Amino acid sequence: MHIHEYRQRITLALEALGISDDIIARKQLPFFEEARELVIAETDASNREHLLVPDAAQAWWSMKGAAQEEGVVLEIVSAFRGVDRQIEIIRAKIARDMPMETILTLSAPPGYSEHHTGRAIDINTPGCEPTEAPFEDTDAFRWLCRHAGRFGFTLSYPRGNALGFIHEPWHWCYQSGGAV
Repeated sequence: MHIHEYRQRITLALEALGISDDIIARKQLPFFEEARELVIAETDASNREHLLVPDAAQAWWSMKGAAQEEGVVLEIVSAFRGVDRQIEIIRAKIARDMPMETILTLSAPPGYSEHHTGRAIDINTPGCEPTEAPFEDTDAFRWLCRHAGRFGFTLSYPRGNALGFIHEPWHWCYQSGGAV
């Protein structure tokens, strides 16, 4: 799909969800295309395959291995997420009568999620509820804060981030440049 067609698809999805151009402009969200080349980075206990672009997958494997050597277990909860899945996530929140302003502090609109890039991962560790604030109190989060940058990963949504998303200690994005 060409970028023009992709942008048109996003425009139609945003209109259908009731997300105005004004909201996007006000939040100053970066636009992301969907990754084209993906590999299986991890298969979880439910046999769900988590996909990343090849360089992010390689960095993930290296980082996960380094953490394991220090007794820290890292697991992927979510990785690549296409536009259709992002639409489903937003629709589910709308169905629960959540106001759009609140939804957009919790989830990016389709076309604006780092997960589209195949470089973003939501990370968890055993004994912690996935994608919840208490992840910040785990050895895994402390390990990531000290070492993730070495592998090219950065915390996307720290407290008070400029994009207005809630603090997500579990959401890390591969920016490249790590010593993989």
